[in-house]
Amino acid sequence: MLISIKHYIIKCFSLISLLLLISNSSPQKSIDYLSYVNPYIGSSGHGHVFVGVSVPFGAVQVGPHNIIKGWDWCSGYHYSDSVIIGFSHTRISGSGCGDMGDILIMPFSGEIRTKRGEQHDISNSCASYYKKNKEKVAPNFYSLAMENGILAEITSTERVAMHRFTYPINESSNLLINLKEGVGDRSIDTELRLIDEYTIQGHRISSGWGPEHSVYFTLISQQPIDKLLVYNDDEFVGENHLKGPGVKGVIVFKQPLTNGLFKVGISSVSAKNALKNIQHEITHWDFDRVKSEAAQKWNNELSKIEIITDDNAKKTIFYTAMYHSFIAPGLYCDVNGEFRGHDKKVYSKTHNNYSTFSLWDTYRAIHPLFTIIQRDKVSDFVNSMLNIFDQQDKLPIWALPGAETNQMPGYSAVPVIADAVVKGIDGIDSERAFNACKVSAMNPKQLGIPVLIKNEFIPAGAVAEETSVALEYAVGDWAIAAMAGKLNKNSDTKYFLKRSNYYKHYFDTEINHMRPKNADGSWLSPYNPFTSVHGHKANFCEGNGWQYTFFAPHDAKGLIDLMGGDENFIQKLDSFFIAKGDLGLFASPDISGLIGQYAHGNEPSHHIAYLYSYAGQQWKSAEKIRYIMENFYTDKPDGIIGNEDCGQMSAWYILSAIGMYQVNPSAGLYVFGSPLFDKVQINLADHKSFVIVAENNSKDNIYIQSVKFNGLAYEKVYISYSDIIKGGILVFKMGNKPNRKYGAKLVSRPKSKI
Repeated sequence: MLISIKHYIIKCFSLISLLLLISNSSPQKSIDYLSYVNPYIGSSGHGHVFVGVSVPFGAVQVGPHNIIKGWDWCSGYHYSDSVIIGFSHTRISGSGCGDMGDILIMPFSGEIRTKRGEQHDISNSCASYYKKNKEKVAPNFYSLAMENGILAEITSTERVAMHRFTYPINESSNLLINLKEGVGDRSIDTELRLIDEYTIQGHRISSGWGPEHSVYFTLISQQPIDKLLVYNDDEFVGENHLKGPGVKGVIVFKQPLTNGLFKVGISSVSAKNALKNIQHEITHWDFDRVKSEAAQKWNNELSKIEIITDDNAKKTIFYTAMYHSFIAPGLYCDVNGEFRGHDKKVYSKTHNNYSTFSLWDTYRAIHPLFTIIQRDKVSDFVNSMLNIFDQQDKLPIWALPGAETNQMPGYSAVPVIADAVVKGIDGIDSERAFNACKVSAMNPKQLGIPVLIKNEFIPAGAVAEETSVALEYAVGDWAIAAMAGKLNKNSDTKYFLKRSNYYKHYFDTEINHMRPKNADGSWLSPYNPFTSVHGHKANFCEGNGWQYTFFAPHDAKGLIDLMGGDENFIQKLDSFFIAKGDLGLFASPDISGLIGQYAHGNEPSHHIAYLYSYAGQQWKSAEKIRYIMENFYTDKPDGIIGNEDCGQMSAWYILSAIGMYQVNPSAGLYVFGSPLFDKVQINLADHKSFVIVAENNSKDNIYIQSVKFNGLAYEKVYISYSDIIKGGILVFKMGNKPNRKYGAKLVSRPKSKI
């Protein structure tokens, strides 16, 4: 009886403490989170981020368009540039390949001209030089005082961009519509048509990274149009209508403009739908109202995580990371629900359909983050992937709007879908989801699947990057097994769990490395785990044997056993972070941000620093993770160490900064690292919150000494998704020396269970 009373008192005290802490941590609704966002971060170096205007997860991503001069212009813009050729309405943020950049418009004065111009010669072209001190960037608003004398200002809604161009007084006012130029693609069918004295419609169909991509548009001018001059690749053809592979047009206005206002709506279906999008989303000509509403949309999303820290630079890094995480996936449907599928047919759905799924990157961090702070959108994301399955008979690999690129190894939609099903996200037909995953995993047309099923491994040279392909499949197969377990499909659980263990065939116990295998089962020789080859002759994708040796995020315990237990595993992991070797002449430029062989600039390494916790030495994870956060993320234009990859680099930072990371992408366990901020409040659905407090936190106090959850001692080095989503308070006590006992017990370590 005394024990029960004592326990009751402790629980009451804990509950009171919890309520007090929550009451003192209510979100400050008046905070302007946008003031902490710097869109320039990642626009220099190899970050490849989009710079321009959008709303969260919007279809329109409109921004300044440079002349594309190579890999670092994958987003259509690079911080180092000084020549602008216009403003285009679709982009990819942070990818390693360029595409899109559709519907390019450029205001200019003086004589009529259509040429794009070159970097060092823009004479007789529509291009203009510009300077950084004349440029203003924010998620909801972009402005640039170009050296051609025109001030360009842009804002947007989900499907519509609004432009305000201030022309020089008493000079002719013209607007170029350039349907030839994109970002790394080739226009194959374009059209421009003057509909009436205020409206122009057309389309751009292009081929590039994605095999075919269609954008239809409607442009509405507030000022009356005199005529539309049309050109076939800079050669004048006539007026008011032209169809061809690379059409350009110049709008000539009836009177010189001072402030020219324009709405540009886009659609994958038709110019008529693009007009409907405009009529639905912007019914007025109040530019500042649209700008203000876009700011509110961003603040609503950014406020989902409130951080408390005295370090303003870290606030900027964090909220810019939040911004970058909410650019993609982008809305891919019109206000009437219609969109053009991968099979080029027009579909209509009642849910919001999305595209731009960089899944090989984003399955690791951004989708597990979405299940916490974008839970209401997860079903739409998953259902959009299932729509793609219906259109192409397999789940998306790397999907652009209306097109499959088939880029990167694995079937990385599978862990995302399985994670959502296992976590019980509403709005997903679990049977439909499971079927799509299983069919994709058994698809004989899927890269390497027939030989994997036959041999339990993919031999070297059978397909490009075969070892990475097989290791990625193992992650997806575990996810299918987990989903099958959730749905009580016992035979499927056993089958895919067995397949998830095929990664073990690649582990050479003689050298303690993953190693490619020949068709007869012998090891590929010669073999150097330091060497990396980029391209179709590679055995690994954007990595080397060192990095892929630790690539079993779904079965860390199994990997530890392969290496002979905790001590051997720790020694190998320690060596990984200090090993020096030549990557070779043909290594991918994505392998950046090196700590020994750890490469934070590329995704295969992203989970590895957290693996120490699986072997009982969580404090070593804390050291590595804090170092990565402090050194590979800054508030400067080159402040992202590698490609942003549609939010994955930023999502790693967000999760790690709040103190946790989901190592197994479909297991629902978030492993602790080293919380960066004094206090974090995650604002969940249904007015719940999950609060994370780091007591005694500082730059030196990086080690977790002890943990309490909802006021009670907590021995685990991880927390479950189900505990997070219910709300509560997690308190870390930090110190400047490791507590080697914390997380050392087997019972405290994370496990991947079906």
